[in-house]
Amino acid sequence: MKVMQEYIDFPLRTAVKVKWRKMPHFTYPWHFHSEYEILYVIEGTGTSFVADNIEQFNSGDLAMLGSNLPHFWRSDEKYHAPDSHEKINYIVIQFPGDLFRESIFEYPEFHVIQELFSRASRGIRFLPPFSEKAGKQVLKIAQSSGFDRVILLLKLLHELAKTEKYRLLAGELYHQQNHDFTDDRLTKVLHFLTTQYQQKIELEKVAEIAHLHPSAFCRFFKEKTGKSLSEYVTDLRISYACKLIIEGKLSVSQVCFESGFNNLSNFNRTFKRHSKMTPTEYFQRFHE
Repeated sequence: MKVMQEYIDFPLRTAVKVKWRKMPHFTYPWHFHSEYEILYVIEGTGTSFVADNIEQFNSGDLAMLGSNLPHFWRSDEKYHAPDSHEKINYIVIQFPGDLFRESIFEYPEFHVIQELFSRASRGIRFLPPFSEKAGKQVLKIAQSSGFDRVILLLKLLHELAKTEKYRLLAGELYHQQNHDFTDDRLTKVLHFLTTQYQQKIELEKVAEIAHLHPSAFCRFFKEKTGKSLSEYVTDLRISYACKLIIEGKLSVSQVCFESGFNNLSNFNRTFKRHSKMTPTEYFQRFHE
């Protein structure tokens, strides 16, 4: 499926663009844009696609998407029926990536928002009941204008940054942070993993990069990432497999070995455990 780039028009150079729509169904295709986006579904159901993530959305769903992250929301089939009277009701808030200059993040009050922007590079879905509370703030932004709208957006971003009631959407490979690979021990390890995950990963080799004994490294890695080394590598491989499946150029067997798995049955089991569907079902769900 072709990915479209969307160019967001900010009339009269306004800082924040808000679209409040009530329509038969979502219409915009698989696309990306440089602006950050907050999407609040007031009423509607369907399937959301964010990079390599596919899952259901429902009324009250609240998501934030980072710059250039491919995505689209597709309404359920009932909305597309010729005789359907169903409507979706949603609000989209979009603002340019340079709305907040890098220098502003040097102030401690803005650190949490900087971290929010970093998380948004993989897409964020906020969980109820927090999403319901934040949704009311989205409504206020949509009903405001000018400077008031910017201030309300800043308050919303602060709330989104502070909550722990969220889930990241895209896999590890879509994390677009720029790292300094010369100083930080963990960053050196992550750089190695994200460039070598298609190969056989040996604990001793990775521990050597971190200058730690293997057992000490396992504790260190788990503490820093919340995952074991094998879990982290598996997530990288599944993320890449999802990307290959979406592209549709390789068979499932080819995707299996290209993404670093050496056993097809193990790949199928692992893929289904992670995505709740088989590789073939994943392809059909995306391209149907």
